[in-house]
Amino acid sequence: MLTSFEQQVVETIRLKTKQLNIDNISRTEAYATFYNNHPEVKWSFLASMVSRNAGWNMCDLQGKWFPELLSIETRDLLFLTYERANWLIFQDAFPQLLLYEISKKHEKSYFHLLEYFDVSPFMYEKWTVFWERKKEIELMHALIINEQHIIEPAVIAHPFYQKKVFHRLVFHFQDSLHFSSVLFPTMEGEIYGCSVHSFTKVDERIKLGKKLGELLFSQALYPKFLQFSMSTVHTGSRVDYEQYVFRSKRRDTPYLRMTFPIVPHHEKKRGQWRISKRREKKLMKSLDLSAPMPITEWYQNKQKQLHVLVGIKKFFR
Repeated sequence: MLTSFEQQVVETIRLKTKQLNIDNISRTEAYATFYNNHPEVKWSFLASMVSRNAGWNMCDLQGKWFPELLSIETRDLLFLTYERANWLIFQDAFPQLLLYEISKKHEKSYFHLLEYFDVSPFMYEKWTVFWERKKEIELMHALIINEQHIIEPAVIAHPFYQKKVFHRLVFHFQDSLHFSSVLFPTMEGEIYGCSVHSFTKVDERIKLGKKLGELLFSQALYPKFLQFSMSTVHTGSRVDYEQYVFRSKRRDTPYLRMTFPIVPHHEKKRGQWRISKRREKKLMKSLDLSAPMPITEWYQNKQKQLHVLVGIKKFFR
């Protein structure tokens, strides 16, 4: 039975999560604000930067180029895919972050309240270990594993998205459409990032998340990514970072809040996912990565390819 204080904590967290889980902009800002207050929870910075990418991908769909290539039905479906995954991850993860914040404030663990937010027992164990030992990378990996298991049944493997999105031909052009590329820009005009080539496989998405975590917190680049995050307002338009890459380029993707409506979401009681200890050990392993290299030129070439593709389609139309 909960104490009156614990009941208040649960209700406060539910309300705050609902208030901040409005759209991609509010989620991105919430993650970034949390990280600024609690930098030991590295995943929150990673989540904010990946969430920025989701916003940019959303706004591409209503920008100058993609409407020339994709039907409005396809673009609406892709937007809903990004939005649904974005919403689900926040709905599960942000109460975890807030419970950590309250535990830290009161110098007492309140992670037993995770069950009131349908959070996996896996994360209860990982937060408890983090509370005792403060292994920051382990917690980041655990939250990456958790987020991908959250969206697996609800989005990736869901019959609706399988039929309407992931089995469609357009999805198999994901490299051209940046569907599964995540970019980390700097204010110096360089871009770093990673791609995944088997987006529908949970292990590949987890591997991508760990790669991105390694990149984001690499010693030489972390200060540059943090500077970008703290100095650049997230609007959803790629002008957020293209202003640093292409000094004279005009904005060709719109602002998110001027483009998309607020999407009402609903969720049945979330199933608490589980994995074996053997599989957990495999997924929690750190990756041995080479030194990060900028992909600015690759990005510029991708943009040129997209523009050429649009030009060809217009010619034959």
